[in-house]
Amino acid sequence: MLLWPLLLLLLLLLLPTLALLMQQRSQDARLSWLAGLQHRVAWGALVWAATWQRWRLEQSTLHVHESQQQALRWCLQGAQRPHCSFTDISTFRNHLPLTKASQTQEEENGEQPLPPTSNQDLGEASLQATVLGLVALNKAYPEVLAQGGTARLTLTSPWPQPLPWPGNTLDRVGTRGTKDPRALLLDALRSPGLRALEAGTAVELLDVFLGLEADGEELAGAIAAGNPGAPLPERAAELREALEQGPRGLALRLWPKLQVVVTLDAGGQAEAVAALGALWCQGLAFFSPAYAASGGVLGLNLQPEQPYGLYLLPPGAPFIELLPVKEGTQEEAASTLLLTEAQQGKEYELVLTDHASLTRCRLGDVVRVVGVYNQCPVVRFIYRLGQTLSVRGEDIGEDLFSEALGRAVGQWPGAKLLDHGCVESSILEWGRTDGAEDTRLGSCPFTGSMCAHGVCSQILLRALLPTTRCLWR
Repeated sequence: MLLWPLLLLLLLLLLPTLALLMQQRSQDARLSWLAGLQHRVAWGALVWAATWQRWRLEQSTLHVHESQQQALRWCLQGAQRPHCSFTDISTFRNHLPLTKASQTQEEENGEQPLPPTSNQDLGEASLQATVLGLVALNKAYPEVLAQGGTARLTLTSPWPQPLPWPGNTLDRVGTRGTKDPRALLLDALRSPGLRALEAGTAVELLDVFLGLEADGEELAGAIAAGNPGAPLPERAAELREALEQGPRGLALRLWPKLQVVVTLDAGGQAEAVAALGALWCQGLAFFSPAYAASGGVLGLNLQPEQPYGLYLLPPGAPFIELLPVKEGTQEEAASTLLLTEAQQGKEYELVLTDHASLTRCRLGDVVRVVGVYNQCPVVRFIYRLGQTLSVRGEDIGEDLFSEALGRAVGQWPGAKLLDHGCVESSILEWGRTDGAEDTRLGSCPFTGSMCAHGVCSQILLRALLPTTRCLWR
């Protein structure tokens, strides 16, 4: 008979605790609902902004001459360019000579590095690359921009234009505003449900995965101990198991729902993308929202499904000219072309005028026209001028070297090119005098973690002199 009164008394004693738990749960539910609402509102605002920017892009690419005229006028309003009193395109091109980046630095800053471009000087292309790229990415890979679906692994972002709002509201994994690359990697490793990885460039991401292999045990220990965050021993065990199976397909073992890797193309990233795709990021798609240089965003990627490295040259700021590249000769073209004058299949060096300090500056970036969007060219980065091998008087361009190196890799079964460097061999001669193949190994030019994760081999490319050393896996 005393059982029921005792149970009733126990229930009365537990009521305050139960009420507190229910209140906390209700508060967490309200916070979760509020975060979801904020995410939906932010995404709606981003879609609206992308629709507006897409309409502006369509209009500008249909009326290229007028758009480039407006872009030039905006660029020449910079405070650091008081000598440019004319804004007509023809007059501008006829009266001002072409310059090079080194010459611009010397004239503007007394041989000091050029000041970084501020957010206000980035031009409309940077904003278009960001908002159009985010919407296109979400359309091609649904749910990658859902709450907690994306993590950035480097301090730099692949999105050219910072978006204080709604960008911060899209809720990427990681501690906001952190300056510690290790903290970014740990936050990503603690989140097995990621659908997209972001990095400043493919080269930076390559370094991240090399560091992950080198410091994997230390990172697993930090996750297991809860430094930072709550201890996750099971996740630490998954990390150790994934690393034990080697680099091939590592990203998908760590994040089974991963779909795409987002990086910014700064030119010369193709080899890093190929290395990532062949090993750590095998089976994943790569997307670059823009092609950028020191003067700002030069090209837009509007279709994540298309092959990596194709970009539309928009007619907005910065103002872009095209200098024809003559194959097989050192002779320079007499004059530049505008965007509407580009011919498919031809190669051009990009000439840039921005809002800050560059005036008709030859960037050295060579692109090939591979298509047309309305009246604007679609291009692919080919190589950078001035990058030549000239140890013993030869003149081998970067494009020729890359082609020969690719053929050499194809002749080595099972080899994957991670990175390479060219140095003069101080111990190898041009060849043996007895007719035998020279297989002597010289000192390795690579140091640190790169050698620890591959086999350093020296090969003699018959098409190239001097000897080339490469890093293989």
